[in-house]
Amino acid sequence: MKVVLLAGGFGTRISEESETKPKPLVEIGGQPILWHIMKSYAYYGHNEFIICAGYKQNMVKKWFADYYLCNSDVTFDYRNEKNDVVIHEQHCEPWKITVVDTGLYTMTGGRIKRIQKYIGDEPFLMTYGDGVCDVDITKLIEFHKMHGKTATLTAVMQDQSKGVLNIGGDNAVKSFREKKMSDEVPINAGFMVLNQNIFEYIEGDETVFEKEPLERLAKEGQLMSYLHKGFWQCMDNVREKNILDKLIANGKAPWKKWKD
Repeated sequence: MKVVLLAGGFGTRISEESETKPKPLVEIGGQPILWHIMKSYAYYGHNEFIICAGYKQNMVKKWFADYYLCNSDVTFDYRNEKNDVVIHEQHCEPWKITVVDTGLYTMTGGRIKRIQKYIGDEPFLMTYGDGVCDVDITKLIEFHKMHGKTATLTAVMQDQSKGVLNIGGDNAVKSFREKKMSDEVPINAGFMVLNQNIFEYIEGDETVFEKEPLERLAKEGQLMSYLHKGFWQCMDNVREKNILDKLIANGKAPWKKWKD
């Protein structure tokens, strides 16, 4: 399946870093958090990515252009007034990456809508470019195929200000709303599986995916939750970035299943 990554927001809550770069390029353990998310999907065999860029989208494109060069053995030959570049051996992951400028002020739903032409007629994976998780992607997809609904999201028990899920006994999401700090309920952690007809629920650039589309899906019984009891952590601020950095430094990053 193709993997869609939302990476276009301003990242205002981590402005210490996002003033100079888009939040998905903020590094944890020496690599952008976006790279960590991609490595997690690639671990389960999903190597085709569509990145919904926006704020400082040129930096996202440049990072991937430089990534290939920096992970290769290269000869630069300037002799005899030449400017030849020869790649001898490259050590990059076998990824296909499409970076799409989905607009500076486009909402999350609008960003997804804008990449529709790159998806085709197949279900796809989608998550946010600022959170890592050790969810088993293969089991998540199996669950999605089993219930046959339009959308599946990963739900986790965390004390975070994310979208609140009212989940029934059959794992169907009965309602969706923004979280209150007093809530102790599952929240939307991203890591979704979406059928192609999801685009019918999105009107345009002003659509916030977490509002009208998910709320409508819930009302129609087309939104299911995959309850994940393992690790999930977003990176909304410097404190959370430091948490992730410390986990990597101590060799205790649960999402890091790949070998260096």
